[in-house]
Amino acid sequence: MKTLTIVLTDGPYISEYAEIAYKLVQTALKHYKVNIFLYLDAVHIPKKGQNPSFFTNAGQLFSGLAEKGAVVRACARCAAARGYFSEEEIIEGSNCRDYFSGIKITSLYELSEMLSKSDRVISLSR
Repeated sequence: MKTLTIVLTDGPYISEYAEIAYKLVQTALKHYKVNIFLYLDAVHIPKKGQNPSFFTNAGQLFSGLAEKGAVVRACARCAAARGYFSEEEIIEGSNCRDYFSGIKITSLYELSEMLSKSDRVISLSR
């Protein structure tokens, strides 16, 4: 099976990139193994407790993608700089208490590995 990797850099409500990625991944999962890497402000996407009034809750969407088989990872340095930290204990499929289930914090080395094994890469950033 071919692999698609999507790299996001924008926070969840500053652009439509999170929703665009969600729609792409929904379709791609039928034919591809899918990786999503959250970089820079995109590490805010999976934060629990966000209550956007006029937007879809991006964290819930991405948790749902993880349940369907997408690999969703957040940059460790970017996350730490924004107050999210990985823990050794895995809770509900996540290594960060602040994140939705199925989404883990990892290093840029994993991004490098994702990219090297991908047949297609999409970067959604400004």
